[in-house]
Amino acid sequence: MKKIFAASLFIALSFTFAMAQTAAKEANPADVSSIDAIMKAVYDVISGDAGQARDWDRFRTLFHKDARLVPVGMNPQTKAIRATVITPEQYIERSGPYLLKEGFHEREVARRVEQYGAVAHVFSTYESFHKLSETKPFMRGINSFQLFNDGKRWWVLTIFWQPETPELPIPKQYLKSKK
Repeated sequence: MKKIFAASLFIALSFTFAMAQTAAKEANPADVSSIDAIMKAVYDVISGDAGQARDWDRFRTLFHKDARLVPVGMNPQTKAIRATVITPEQYIERSGPYLLKEGFHEREVARRVEQYGAVAHVFSTYESFHKLSETKPFMRGINSFQLFNDGKRWWVLTIFWQPETPELPIPKQYLKSKK
C-alpha cells in the first residue's frame, strides 16, 4: 500500500511539475497577438549572429502542441524531391547547432495572407544571411505558414518551406507583398 501511495504521489508531483513548467513558458502576448506579430517573432527568434544563442523557450511558445515543420529539398544522390516532417523540438536539435556556429538571419521580403476566421495561410518569401552586414543572401525561398487563432492568440501549426534553386527560381509575384 505504501508503494502505491508513493508511486501516486510521485506521479502527482511530476504532473504538477510538468504543468508548472508549461505555465512558465507562456508566450509573450506581443509575440502572438496578431499575424504580423507571430510572423515577426518566428523570424526574430531563429535569427542571430554566430555564437549568439537562440531563445528556444520563446520559439517553443509560438507553436501549437501538435505543430510540424516541413522542409522540402532534393536528395543530392537520387535527385528525388522529398518533404521531411519534424517537430519544433527536432528543428531545435537539428538546426540549433548550425545556427549557433554559422550565424543565420532570415528576413521576410514579401508576404501574401489568406484568412478565414480562425485560420490563416501566409506565403512568406524569405532571404537568409549569415551576418546582418551581408547584402547578398546565401539562400532564398518561400515559407508556407499555417496559423490558428484560438480566440486568445495566434499559434503556428505548420511551417512548410522550400528554398529557391537555379532550376526553381522564385516567381516574380512572390517577390512583392499582395495588397
